[in-house]
Amino acid sequence: MLDLIIRFSKACRSAGMRVSTSEVIDSVKQLEYIDVTDENRFKYLLRANFAKSRREQKNFDRLYDLFFHEKEPEKSPDPALQRHAEIRELIESFSGDAGQTPIDAALKAFLKGNPIPYITEMQRLETKNEYTPKGLKSNLGQLSSRLEVMLRINAMRNRLLNLPAQSGENAPEARHRAVDHLLKRLDAAYGMLTEESTPYNDGLKQIRTHKKHYSDIGERPFSSLSPREVAEMRDVIKQMIRKLKDRASRRWAARNKGVIDVRKTLRYAGRFQGIPIDIKYRNKRLRKAKIVTLCDVSGSVWSAARFMLNMLYSMQDCFSSVNSFAFVCATTDVTEIFEKNEVNQAIEKVMSNADIDFNALTDYGEVFFQFKRDHIHLLNKKTTIIIVGDGRSNYHNPRQDILAEMREKCRRIIWLNPEPEAFWGTGDSEMNTFKAFCHEVRPCRNLNQLIDFVEDLVM
Repeated sequence: MLDLIIRFSKACRSAGMRVSTSEVIDSVKQLEYIDVTDENRFKYLLRANFAKSRREQKNFDRLYDLFFHEKEPEKSPDPALQRHAEIRELIESFSGDAGQTPIDAALKAFLKGNPIPYITEMQRLETKNEYTPKGLKSNLGQLSSRLEVMLRINAMRNRLLNLPAQSGENAPEARHRAVDHLLKRLDAAYGMLTEESTPYNDGLKQIRTHKKHYSDIGERPFSSLSPREVAEMRDVIKQMIRKLKDRASRRWAARNKGVIDVRKTLRYAGRFQGIPIDIKYRNKRLRKAKIVTLCDVSGSVWSAARFMLNMLYSMQDCFSSVNSFAFVCATTDVTEIFEKNEVNQAIEKVMSNADIDFNALTDYGEVFFQFKRDHIHLLNKKTTIIIVGDGRSNYHNPRQDILAEMREKCRRIIWLNPEPEAFWGTGDSEMNTFKAFCHEVRPCRNLNQLIDFVEDLVM
């Protein structure tokens, strides 16, 4: 049993889960308190030690089923020992192929019942960094690597399917059973290659409704506003900013109206012959959030991003800092532009003078990669990341692994999408992939939805 748990812990580590030696030791010690023949209790014991959070449980369940059910370890004594001899013979026949690669070796180990090399290869593909020559931009490296694995699996499957036909009717029963077994193992390997490996995200806050603060202009999509309506909306935003600042100021002024500070109250009561006339409260420091915004400025998405930037930078007193990045296919830091210019002038400068290629195709994967490379130091547990974009990455690699890393470093990630929710996940939209790594997603197509979001953010 100890050897089995150690091998399973290696499989979990190969898949990117953090399993320490002490957790393996704890699992072995806790086996004394359960009936190991009760699989549910055995599984829950391992999951309690190996899965650190709800988000990791899906990956754990997948690995558990693969390791303890699908790989079918050889039993002893085995009445079908001849079948296992046939399996080993068939697997060794693949060794004669020319040009053996690590993928071939991993697949052979998987067929033999050892999934760890293949899991390691899948993890390598998921976290593979892609470097392309300057001027030759492509995010198809991972896709081509997965295609190579798929071709290897199909080649092995075709060879196995042709074996009974080559042997004719005289093929022994053990050979047929061995072929069927290996075909099932290849199906399992193919399923691991193609399945979605997104984690649980039960705590996702998905906003679908909003208050109607303004009936006419408040419900008009940003992308359909005329120049006159844009000017009118700016006036409305200024009024809302003043109201929100007043509410935030009152909240800040009332920060001491919390728990009574008994020691300080009694000390001041000495001035009034022990009568607690002046009640003192414990200082409760309000936490000001750090804001990092990533704004897609391609097409109609920018019409929503500029109004959100307008509100955030007009309310900087409510935040400890605001850092903004505009992007289409690469990140551009526009924080200094907003700090040195009035908000509306800054928006015009971003559109005209910023180093942004507005004619390029949107690539969220490349944007996340550049942000990690150059600006990941801005994130800490006080940082709220706000991403404004439609999630359409033109079929490029979305690099959700980097978004997951950003989630681990910040307080929360909020995604504002200017598209109707009915369009999410259609065509080249990666929203269904991205929202698994966000704390909150909501549509933000008009002024009413924007006001709702900023009120929740500030208050």
